[in-house]
Amino acid sequence: MITVKEALQIILDATVPLKFEKIAILESQGRVLAEDVYAPRDIPPRDNSAMDGFGLISEDTAGASKDTPLLFDIIEEIPAGSMPEKIVGFAEAVRIMTGAPIPEGVDAVIPVENTEVDGKQVKIFEEARIGQNVRYRAEDVKEGEQVLSRGRIIRPAEIGMLASLGRSFVQVYQKPLVAIMTSGDELIDVDGVATPEKIISSNTYSGAAQVMECLAVPMLVGIARDAKEDLIAKFTTALRADVIVSSAGVSVGDYDYVKDVMKEMGVTIDFHRVSQRPGRPFTFGRAGEKLFFGLPGNPVSSMVTFEEYVRPALLKMSGHRRLFRRTITAVLKEDIKKKKGLRFFIRGMVTKEDGKYYVATTGEQGSGILKSMVLANGIIVLPEDTVSCKAGDTVTVQLIDRSFEADEQPAYL
Repeated sequence: MITVKEALQIILDATVPLKFEKIAILESQGRVLAEDVYAPRDIPPRDNSAMDGFGLISEDTAGASKDTPLLFDIIEEIPAGSMPEKIVGFAEAVRIMTGAPIPEGVDAVIPVENTEVDGKQVKIFEEARIGQNVRYRAEDVKEGEQVLSRGRIIRPAEIGMLASLGRSFVQVYQKPLVAIMTSGDELIDVDGVATPEKIISSNTYSGAAQVMECLAVPMLVGIARDAKEDLIAKFTTALRADVIVSSAGVSVGDYDYVKDVMKEMGVTIDFHRVSQRPGRPFTFGRAGEKLFFGLPGNPVSSMVTFEEYVRPALLKMSGHRRLFRRTITAVLKEDIKKKKGLRFFIRGMVTKEDGKYYVATTGEQGSGILKSMVLANGIIVLPEDTVSCKAGDTVTVQLIDRSFEADEQPAYL
């Protein structure tokens, strides 16, 4: 039996980022950029107005105010999308729209609300300063500049930048295809008829949802019966995927065939037990660059093991560099006892009071109690050498949802 740290190292060492694909920029949200992006031109391509108003020579406005406005001749109107034709001289102005090119001679734009048109002239009610409301050529991006770097997660801002650079398509890391299968004669699908001896396979759907949360693609292979022939058939289908995630059948029972079938299918088994709770019977193997995860069958064990091992592997395959959940330190609200030599992953409810985090367990922590995951927004991580924690002790917690990404109301409101 190996440690959690050893298991994770083996998995990540075996995980290789996938190849690249070119997709439309509106499909790239949340994906990882697989190329460096350079600007083919200056942005903006020339000086332009930052607002609707009047372009003029700033020094000509000396002394202008609401009480003593200065009159300027309007010599041209420049809508956005058109080029100026005239050069602006002393006491002359051009009416200019937001985004329109700045004509020669102009070094400032007075907002329209600080002016008043009088026939072919305009009254200016404020002094201007050089560069006022002028967006200069290349002040955003210079031609040849590296604007985005490979490995960056694409957000709306990156999509906007790609559009401004004229990039309708972009190269990103591929999404892993993840085969999800479960095994057990006692299992039925979600629409099956539940009876005292049959259990709905929640692992199929929680596992697929966890895959989708990683922006990977789940492929539901189905439920395999407790027979080698059926497992081999399901694994054969699953081999189309980059990753195979199987739950149940990895323990030491008479009908737990998954490890044997994996070996028969050419999979090298790296380990099959980890010193942790929940999820001690956990198998990992590989065939080339394909990864095989044999998760425990109990719903909580399956979800926690996915969270700790499969999730970082999928993120690495997708090109991500930050592979792990945010961790915090929190004050424990209750006493906890544990077995020495095992790392415990305990479902917890995190709250924040007066700027400090607190955490309590979600109640009964049995590996079959899925409600303990439903109530959790964090996982309390207790190291191997710990045997007990007291209320008031500080513990490490992985945050597993978005509870603390935003406040209900920003502090500035």
